[in-house]
Formats: sequence, C-alpha cells, structure tokens
Amino acid sequence: MKSTLPMKLKSFNYLYSLLIIIFFFSPLKSEEKIKIWNNKEKKQSSETKKNDNKDEQKLDLDSIKEIDLKQSITIEDKPLDKDTNEANVFGIYDPADNNFNLNMWSSTKAEDINASLKRIKKIKLSKTSNEILERILLSFSYAPNGISEDEFAFLKINWLVENKKTDLIESFLTQNKEFKGKSKAVQFLVDENIAKANIKEGCEKIKFIDSKVKDSYLEKFKIYCLVFNDKKPEAQLLLDLLREQKQSDKFYDDKINFLLGVTDKTTNKISEKSLLNFYLSSITTKEFKFKPNKNTKVEIWKYLNASNLIKLDDASDKERLKELEIAAHQGQVDKDTIFTIYQQVPFTLNELINAKNTYQTLDASKAKPLIYQKYLLSEENDSKIEYLLLLEELFKKENLLNIYSKFLSDKIKEIGIENISKKYEEAAQNRIISDDEFLLGKIKYNDKILHQSKIIKYYTEEENKKKVQKDINKIFKKISKNRKYFYSAKDLALVDALIKDGFKLPSNFDYKELSKKYDIPKNLLKLIDNNQNAFLALKIVEIIGEDEPYQLDPETIYFITNLLNKMNLKQIRNIVFNSALPLRA
Repeated sequence: MKSTLPMKLKSFNYLYSLLIIIFFFSPLKSEEKIKIWNNKEKKQSSETKKNDNKDEQKLDLDSIKEIDLKQSITIEDKPLDKDTNEANVFGIYDPADNNFNLNMWSSTKAEDINASLKRIKKIKLSKTSNEILERILLSFSYAPNGISEDEFAFLKINWLVENKKTDLIESFLTQNKEFKGKSKAVQFLVDENIAKANIKEGCEKIKFIDSKVKDSYLEKFKIYCLVFNDKKPEAQLLLDLLREQKQSDKFYDDKINFLLGVTDKTTNKISEKSLLNFYLSSITTKEFKFKPNKNTKVEIWKYLNASNLIKLDDASDKERLKELEIAAHQGQVDKDTIFTIYQQVPFTLNELINAKNTYQTLDASKAKPLIYQKYLLSEENDSKIEYLLLLEELFKKENLLNIYSKFLSDKIKEIGIENISKKYEEAAQNRIISDDEFLLGKIKYNDKILHQSKIIKYYTEEENKKKVQKDINKIFKKISKNRKYFYSAKDLALVDALIKDGFKLPSNFDYKELSKKYDIPKNLLKLIDNNQNAFLALKIVEIIGEDEPYQLDPETIYFITNLLNKMNLKQIRNIVFNSALPLRA
C-alpha cells in the first residue's frame, strides 16, 4: 500500500540539503490523492504518471527563501485522500489479510448478497460465524453488480449498527472519510456514550462530524458539548445558525437557553423523543423522577441504569418490583439493580434465621429477596451453594432465569469448585457458564488420531513448517502400523489442507481414493467456477450458522474446509480448524 508523506518544512541549516530532500520526496508529494489499495486489475499508463510527476516536481524557490534557517526539518504523517477519479472502496480490513482482493464481489449480484444477509440475520450466529462474517463484510472492496458504492457502504454501516459493533464502527469512521450512512454511524456512537452516561467520551465523537455531515441531531449534540466544555460563546453562535436553518425546536431551545444562562427557568416536561432530549430532561429537572415501562426505549433504560436513576422508593411495592424483574429479564434493566433492590427489602431477624422454612409461606416478590439475603449472610461455602441453588429454583418457577443464570455462574466461580463438597460439586459444575477458553479448553494433542495430532500445531500455534513436516513423517508412520485405523472426514480435511499448504505426504497414502466417498455440493462448487469466492464464504457462514465448528458433523467440516482450500481462503479455513479439529482438555 502506497503512502504519501505531506511534509511541513519549518527551516533548515543548509540550503543544499533542503534541495536534495525536496528532490527525493517530490514524487511522493505529487500523489496528493491516492487510494488505500491500488487495484492491480485497473490499467494505468506509466508514461502518463511520469509526465504528471515531472510537472509536480518543479521547486518553488521563493517559498524556500522564506524558511527560517535556524530550525530543523520535520515530516508529519497525515490521513490520505482517495483518488476521486477511481471507484471508492469502503471497509476496515486489507482484503489480502483474509485472502481476498478488491474485486472479491465483482462476479456477484447485489440481490444474492442481500438475500444471503437476510437469511443470516434470522440466525443467532456463533462466535466463529460472526468472526468470519465480519472479515467478509468489512474487507475493502469494490461494490458488487447492481449496487452503487454509496449503497454498499450503507449496507456495511447498517450491519455494524444493527449488531452494535461499537469499536468497529469507530474504526470504519477513522479509515473512511466520506460515505453514505456516516451520520447514522456517528449518532450510534454518540447515543451509546449518552446511554452509558459517559458524556465526555460522547463529545469526543464530534471529531467525526464535518461540514459535509448535515444532521440536526448531531448539530444539537455538538452545541451541547460546547456548553458541557464551557465554550458557551461558540455554542451560542452555532445555536443561532441552527435556528436560522430552522433545524432546532422549542424543547431543545428551552433546555439549551437554560444551560447557557439565557433563562433561569426551564420546563419540567420529560421528552422521550430522542436520547439527547431525555438526557437534557434529566440534567435540567430538579428531583428528576421517571418511571419507565414496557414501551420505554432500550437506550433510555440503559441511561437510567448507568445514571443510577432506577430505584424502588418502596421496597414492599410488589407490582413495581415485578415490572423491574421482567425488564431485567428482557435486558432493559441492569441485572445487578435487581439484587440491589433485594437487599433493601426488610425482614425480621426471625424470618432470616428460619429462611429455609419461611420463604415457602411468602409470595415470589418476597421469597427471592429473603433467600438472597440469607445467601449473603451465609459463611460456609456449602451453605452458600445451597441457597444459590434454591434461589435458582425460584427464578426458574417465574421464567426469569435470564436474570440469574450468569449471576449464579459468577458466584460459583468466586467460591471455587475445589472449595465445594462432593454433595454439591456436580450441581455447581453444571451451572458454570464458561467463556470460550473454558468451553473449548486447552488443546491436548493425541498422536494416535491424525486430526488431533501435533501436526495441527501448524494451524493452532503457527508451528515451524520444517518441524511440522517431521511430525507428518513420524505420525503417518505410526498410524500406518495400525491396520484397523480409519481415516475420518476430519483426518481428510487436515490432509487436504496440508497438501494445499505444500507439505509432502507419504507416497503410499492415497488421499484421492479416500476422499471419493465425500461429496462436495455442486451448487457451491459452481460458485468457485464463477469466481464468487466472497459470496461462497458468505454461504459458509450460513452453513455454520449458530453452531461452533466443533459441533458440526465431520463430513460438513470436510466439505467446508475443502471449499475454502479451493478458494485459497486459508485464514478463514484456519479459524474453522482451530475450533473443529483439536482435542481439548
């Protein structure tokens, strides 16, 4: 990837040295606008480039005379401008990093991509499926047939926003200057930070707003940020301009005038029209109180959580507690809020001492807080586990396990399985919701089975190629001694990859004959013939779907990785391998 180095010359010690530096860097400077990747498929006359460069290399001697001779020369890196004469590409990843290229969609119709994404949207994708999809969609590329550059960029932004890929959205904004959907992306980042009650961080996202972004919501937020940072004169100027353009409204004007000190009174009306309006309502209203309900927007629930504005004034209010529990179950209320409320519910000493018997006489709104408090008061680990499991039953009975499952898992981890008696050990172990590392476990190599042997270190640990070749020779020799050994579909998936990656297999090993019993879907092979690699990778995401590769049957693993090998998509293949092949302890 080429790069320009815009140079800022502050001064120099010797004019001769300066002339040499300018001479050598002039060709780079001439490429003021350059694409992130030059498309090798696009032909451009080298003679034309040379002629253009000659014109740009003329020195401005008058400007040289004005340079302060006492200062040194510094070179500053600045963002690159894209060549407006070429088609724009949008994304985050260099396509080559995932074995794609800029023309990865050139043979695919936009309608086919949209149909596939529509199906994928209905699937709760596994972590691996999501990772592969992300690499496909966010690689820089030209737009497919039947869709404009802007529409393709908007498709990517929609996916990022719908899937709440906050970090990736910021990367997209950083790496791509102008594109359709920019205001939507920036607003998402702004609202995410307001929802977290992190206004300072939200105001920093204003850097992505430029004169070409025409969005009244973002302009309103920009004005508030100026007020927030005590730059009231600048805020007033922008507010006046917004009013002139008739982009403001009565509610917003009232709140900003109050914050600017123009007026000393403001309406107590709470607006839920937007998150910004709701936020302004909360910070300008004395003794702000708001009772959310099932129709309250998710982002407002988040803000209430983050700002500690969800409270139960009366801990004995059963109906209100039930509403909050349902909201927590649905992901609207922070689950920790529920347990904080449970601690506030009053009980007598006798009720707490006899909690195991007392809770059965109480309704659910009081039974759960009682058992929770009893758990907090317990000192012995077995006693803690007993009450945690009892509390699980109560949540289960009310279909509210979304609140409790992760909480239970975390508390068991805190206690430690090793600190629990045999009586509760199995039950506790079964309640642990593991992260990926725990779920998959550490790789345990088994040289008696080909796809579990040390050979796969090439894919799991990037083992040295010479070392792997030695392991291949050794392990194949060992396995060949076992006449009963059956080469599974996973074995052949590994063999297929080894051949693709240039390893030598024993001459007596007949891969072609063994692979005949496994069919590759013809409709997918046809996509390879039509040079639709990216689209085929998208189809593979559909196939893997909600499963992790290790959950798929061996035959599916074989034809997926075989297709990836045929397309030379080694990076994606290795992602599949890492999950599907190893034995894990």
